[in-house]
Amino acid sequence: MRITAIILTHNESLHIERAIRSIQAFADQIFVVDSGSTDGTTDIARRLGAQVCTHAFVNQARQFQWALDTLDIRGDWVLRLDADEIIEPDLAREIAEKLPRLPTDVVGVNLKRKHIFMDRWVRHGGRYPLRMLRLWRQGHGRIENRWMDEHMVVWGGRTVTFDGGFADHNLKDLAYFIDKHNRYATREAIEVLNQRLGLFAQDGALNARGASHQAAFKRWAKERIYNRIPFTLSATLYFVWRYVFQRGFLDGRSGLVYHFLQGYWYRFLVGARVMELQQAVAHLHDKAAICAELSRLTGHKLVAQSDTSPDVDVGDQRLAPRH
Repeated sequence: MRITAIILTHNESLHIERAIRSIQAFADQIFVVDSGSTDGTTDIARRLGAQVCTHAFVNQARQFQWALDTLDIRGDWVLRLDADEIIEPDLAREIAEKLPRLPTDVVGVNLKRKHIFMDRWVRHGGRYPLRMLRLWRQGHGRIENRWMDEHMVVWGGRTVTFDGGFADHNLKDLAYFIDKHNRYATREAIEVLNQRLGLFAQDGALNARGASHQAAFKRWAKERIYNRIPFTLSATLYFVWRYVFQRGFLDGRSGLVYHFLQGYWYRFLVGARVMELQQAVAHLHDKAAICAELSRLTGHKLVAQSDTSPDVDVGDQRLAPRH
């Protein structure tokens, strides 16, 4: 039972060795897909035995799908791992022991991700466990074609969940955290505006059978309920829900910083960004013109649906997007 791991990188010299070493015990093939690092990331990856290739970055979804479509993947199973994530020893053993014994109708494995912030595990506020499909049978999975909140989806069988440790532990400082979420806010605003204005095809392949029930429900709640509430109210209610009712206050002082920034400031920022961009294109009525203006304002190349065929036929999840 062979496993191929794929890691996307850009200036991840602080994390890449830790990520690769966490999977060397069970991964037979490790690909690092880099988008122009200048800090020695690729040299470290090659020294540790990873196969390194370079590809221009558009967004996370397109970069990863390019890897699935292009690389010489020889594993029976494929693992998606971010550079700042770690497969802990107990999960590495669980993968090595359980994966070969899974029934043939199991095509995907959800992992329970925990978030480490300021070197402390954020245990409360609904942040653990976050069940994410990160391991799937080769040929049975693809990534959603979205600007933000993209998930792996599988077909042709069912999914199971492993219990071992899987951690998101970024070692960079708070300034990086804020800058990253500022960029995330722009990408998520694009998704919200697309939902409202129908600018281009929206990939909605995520469902409980093809990923996790938790991920599918959170997507439904965000798009059907949260995004329809004025952001000044929804961001406040979400923070109160997380910090009070989901007991985020038990995570201590660093937990307050995390829940406030990620559960209130970020959600408020997304709403404000949506408002800003929507006002900027309010005088436009042609989808192509709206996308052109949004491209100018965000720095992301957006193409109206009327000008291109959809990347994904969401009625058939086996059709992977080509870019």
